[in-house]
Amino acid sequence: MQYFTVEAVTPREALEKMRRQYGEEARILTHKNVHRGGLLGFFAKDRVEITGYVPNRAYAADSSRTQGMKTSAFSKPSLTQSQAVEEAKKKILAEARREQTFQQILKEIKGLRENLDITSVEEKMSPGIAKIEEIMRQNDFSKEFYDEIIKRIRHEFSLEDLENYPKVQNSVVEWIGEKINIYPPLQPSDKETKVFIIVGPTGVGKTTTIAKLAAINRIGNNHLHFHRVKIVTIDNYRIAARQQIETYAEIMKIPISFVESRDDFKKVLALSEDKDLILVDTIGKSPRDLSKLAEMKEILDTAGSMSEIHLAISATTKSSDVDDILKNFEPFRYRAIILTKLDETLRIGNVVSVLAKSGKPISYIADGQGVPQDIEEASVVRLLMNLDGFRIDRERIEKIFGKKEKVSKKYWS
Repeated sequence: MQYFTVEAVTPREALEKMRRQYGEEARILTHKNVHRGGLLGFFAKDRVEITGYVPNRAYAADSSRTQGMKTSAFSKPSLTQSQAVEEAKKKILAEARREQTFQQILKEIKGLRENLDITSVEEKMSPGIAKIEEIMRQNDFSKEFYDEIIKRIRHEFSLEDLENYPKVQNSVVEWIGEKINIYPPLQPSDKETKVFIIVGPTGVGKTTTIAKLAAINRIGNNHLHFHRVKIVTIDNYRIAARQQIETYAEIMKIPISFVESRDDFKKVLALSEDKDLILVDTIGKSPRDLSKLAEMKEILDTAGSMSEIHLAISATTKSSDVDDILKNFEPFRYRAIILTKLDETLRIGNVVSVLAKSGKPISYIADGQGVPQDIEEASVVRLLMNLDGFRIDRERIEKIFGKKEKVSKKYWS
């Protein structure tokens, strides 16, 4: 019995080739498509492969035609029919294993090529991206925040555009600005007295901020703001703070009241119905002192719908602490953040990252101890101008986010 293998471009050509070489008695064992040629499996051409055998009687009858030809490597004249079938099974299994191995290797090569292509792209992108990432890290942006920015760069910029670093930088500054939410400043109400309350941890500058807002609304441009202002403080424990706010109130000729309980606060509110604005300075408490925070909330709840609570946070606070402060003061239902001590740091990524994640807006920015000049309404432009390491195109960001103006210039005319 003689075994053979023939290949051709089409099944018909393979069959004709088999019959031409081995006669009509040739029998087919396997029939499959194979890949031939190419480089590392790529650009290969499809061909048809037929394996089969010629029975002994046919082979003997045709010996004169095949005399002189080399015996096939598969020829085993002594095999019986059952042995031939077993040999054919073994050959089919071996061919199948080789095909599976080939396909697996081809798959791995393609995967490797794809990975090499991706790596190549990232390497080409890396110089500008690495610089942006480093600047954002230096500004104390959270990893989650700048990873999102980097992902957006890769998505929106072509390889050619990535070579234009100023263009990339301008876009990144704009995207940071888009993450900053602004809360509108205090506005007078014709219907009722406005109660503006500032809460926050100890040492963030709540008392000074109250004095600044009082000055703006009492002695500033009265065409824009409140006429009749009063200060209330429930911080009776710090003597120095009490003396400080009393001094400010005396200078500005603003009435001031001190309360220690819910009943005290209720009485003060009842006696202040003639006021346009009541500014409330609260006890500075650790955000972890939950029992004291609960006591203070009970007092402040007396104001009800008249009140608007804002949370003061120092710009120097690290990201993890900012997150804790936001969560622990959440029961007060504060509407916005007052960012203080901006003059004490060049890095605001910590605060911007956390506020962007929480969706909390910023109402005012304080950047010094001067009363009233060192405070202003929050603006995206003001915060972007505080970024370190970026070349800020001010004209461009003012067109996008609006102009910023110092409070002292806006309200004194």
